[in-house]
Amino acid sequence: MGRTTRPATLLRLLLASALAALTLVVVAPTASAEVDEGVGHRTTPGQSWGGRDRAFDWVGSYMVGDKQVFCVSFALKAPDTDEVYQPGDELLTKWGEKLSPDVAANISYLLLRYGDTQNPDEAAALAHLLHSWTAAPRSPADLDPAKPFNEIGYDIDLQFGKLPGGAKEAVERLRADAEANRGPWTASVTAPDEAQTIGTPGEWTVGVTNAAGEGVPGVPVTLTLTDAELDGEQTVTTGEDGTATLQVSPTGENPKVAASLSAPADRPYVQDPVTADTQRVVSTGGEQELTAEATTQAVTAPGVVRVAKVDSETGKGIAGVPLRLTAADKTEPALGQDGEPIVGEDGKPAVVTSEGEQGVVTLENLRTPQEICIVEVSPPNGYDDAFDPANPPSACGTVQPGDTLVLEIANVADQVPHTIPAGDQPTTVAQSSTTSSTPVGALAGMGVLALVASGLVGLVARRRFTRD
Repeated sequence: MGRTTRPATLLRLLLASALAALTLVVVAPTASAEVDEGVGHRTTPGQSWGGRDRAFDWVGSYMVGDKQVFCVSFALKAPDTDEVYQPGDELLTKWGEKLSPDVAANISYLLLRYGDTQNPDEAAALAHLLHSWTAAPRSPADLDPAKPFNEIGYDIDLQFGKLPGGAKEAVERLRADAEANRGPWTASVTAPDEAQTIGTPGEWTVGVTNAAGEGVPGVPVTLTLTDAELDGEQTVTTGEDGTATLQVSPTGENPKVAASLSAPADRPYVQDPVTADTQRVVSTGGEQELTAEATTQAVTAPGVVRVAKVDSETGKGIAGVPLRLTAADKTEPALGQDGEPIVGEDGKPAVVTSEGEQGVVTLENLRTPQEICIVEVSPPNGYDDAFDPANPPSACGTVQPGDTLVLEIANVADQVPHTIPAGDQPTTVAQSSTTSSTPVGALAGMGVLALVASGLVGLVARRRFTRD
């Protein structure tokens, strides 16, 4: 018995200890979350409702789950830091009525621009405007201090009068800002009008306009580029005129700039609490994404061709030679930087002329890369013999972006003749080393003639002498 009693006693003790521990876990109090007043001002005294006077009102934001929110159900329970919310519907007044389009647009704009403000005056101003638009009294009866929390209206004049001077100024400033810049917004991207060159920056413009068509300043715009590079950050902010200027360098033939930004929605939406009688809230939500883009065409940097017309033997330049600029086939015209054929008035490939002592001609602003040819049209004086009209002298090459292609066409001069021109009869001296004999008859005849001549001479001499 004794042995059987001890285990039973031990078992009862263990069960009792376990139950005691379980009881401690169940009844242990849980830590309660606290209300975290975010950014704003406490104003005194508080507005009375429910038949009670209140020491102060909190006019500003609350922190819920590390997020700044603003309440839009005046006098309901303020949310604590662990308050659970779920997506709700369109924001209505405390009385369940739709907001006017202008007021809804104002609220969406202010939440977008000031929903994350850390300025106490701006936060108080935003909270005041939200309650003024969503819980404005429909009649003096809505301000009866005896009204319960779910029926009391927001005493606009009383609440405004309690605000610090900076917050009062902020109320007027935010109201004017909303009136001037509320949505719907329009976004735009504008490409340059001028032709774009790959690798060379061009000026693009991003713009945001409001419902009145006026520029909206201070709007952050995120940029995405295709076939292009941006000189600066990928996010820009519009200036006072609602535009931002970009320096964009094309890297391909079809540069594109796309812009995206957050714009105020037509109507704001609320977050509904899971716990009853707790304030509905709004935050920086309620915006919509706007996008815009623009594209253009870009070409490579133009090239230059420098052609020299020279003598093939001396290398000296030959001026005044007509040269035709063609494509690689030596028939079609070459292209300019604008993509248009380079032709003369006759519609044929353009003809240029070599100039100066070096016989050079320079052709600029050519599309690149492009294979071109320079073809001689007609030969210069003194170079006709080597010129073949069916296959005239030419030079070809490929002009690259931003480079200068140097070509040379050499001509062979006509040969100088070594024969003496007809009409001149020079004296010709012929020499010969050949020996020949004279006939005997001829010699005898010559002797007789000599004797006769001698006799005649003697006769004449005697007669002349006798007379004397």
